[in-house]
Amino acid sequence: MDPRRQHSLEAAFDAAFGAPQAEWLSTAPGRVNLIGEHTDYNGLPVFPMALQRNVAYLLRPRDDERVRLVNLEPRYGPREFRLSSSIPHAAQGDWVNYVQAAAQMLAQRCGIRRGMDAAVHGDVPLAAGLSSSSATLVGALLGLMAVNEIEMPLAQLQELAAEAERYVGVAGGGMDQAISLGGRAGHALRIDFQPVRMQPVPMPADWRFVISNTLVEAEKSGAARDTYNSRTRECREALSAFLAHPLARGLPGTYMGLVSGLPSETVLSLAERCLGGVLQKRFRHVVSEGARVGQAHSAMMRGDAPLFGRLMNDSHESLRTDYEVSCPQLDELVALAREHGALGARLTGAGLGGCTVALCHAEQAPALVQALRKHYYASRPEPSIEPLLIAQASDGARVRRIRI
Repeated sequence: MDPRRQHSLEAAFDAAFGAPQAEWLSTAPGRVNLIGEHTDYNGLPVFPMALQRNVAYLLRPRDDERVRLVNLEPRYGPREFRLSSSIPHAAQGDWVNYVQAAAQMLAQRCGIRRGMDAAVHGDVPLAAGLSSSSATLVGALLGLMAVNEIEMPLAQLQELAAEAERYVGVAGGGMDQAISLGGRAGHALRIDFQPVRMQPVPMPADWRFVISNTLVEAEKSGAARDTYNSRTRECREALSAFLAHPLARGLPGTYMGLVSGLPSETVLSLAERCLGGVLQKRFRHVVSEGARVGQAHSAMMRGDAPLFGRLMNDSHESLRTDYEVSCPQLDELVALAREHGALGARLTGAGLGGCTVALCHAEQAPALVQALRKHYYASRPEPSIEPLLIAQASDGARVRRIRI
């Protein structure tokens, strides 16, 4: 961690809690999903990488069940709660719900009894589709495990973290927690589910992924939650209606079974005869996006950047038309990226705002960034955060003792 950032955390900790000093540092990265959007909660793979941005907790154990928190982000005030297997929710969208989600899960599964005092700071952009929320949860999870002297195998921890986040009321999958915990420097990871399995893929040396923030917030635990949850429900309804049709008799009973067992063209051709309206659109996105993950995985293994870019473009079009989670600002940034050197671009994260991700060759990245500044950001009020980031594939969450 940047020494200046750690110093700021230490100063905030000392001001809020006094002596003794903090003993542990827990960090959990955000992520950018390269392809495979809205597939994890349908049992299909995803292809993200952990980012160089993270949420950090500087903390010390307590001898009681209190958890006291101070956040360096000005919009977030101090918070306090007690460990319990049934922790009352804070207001919808409150950041402390992600800490409480981790605490409640550990209380239920492991019977933890020791709370913590913690100063918290994140440099993952908020409500931007880069998983600041899951990083907040994972950082708290590792911190509470450390002070309660709990260890757990990675795959089990990834499953537990995904289950914990449902506390906030979002019917999501397990991608964000899995990559935050299991990221690997220099690699993207194909992640499969049920159970969680990870396949690291080395990032080609001349590839760059440029992340651009629309500056439209899309907080899954806030206003976007109902839309997000409606998509998960529609996907279940679409699969059920498809399998109930006589033409689909005898086919596999899951999206994963369909995508892995049959050519996607065959499945989608059947779906045109079995489904209509919104359910056909949602089904078409899930099946086609699931197939694109496998193709993108192979393209990165071969270093085939043009193919990977085309798959990103196809993904965005599907998310825009069939899944209906884009917005004008996302579409504008995607179009600008393609016009100024990107091989492909798409929205990343849940959509409805947040960020885009664009693939280009290393030598094109500076010009692409400059073009986005000129054609998108120059006509808007100056943002309070840096809206552009060249992603660096980074390691996953860590907790370490900094003093005894």
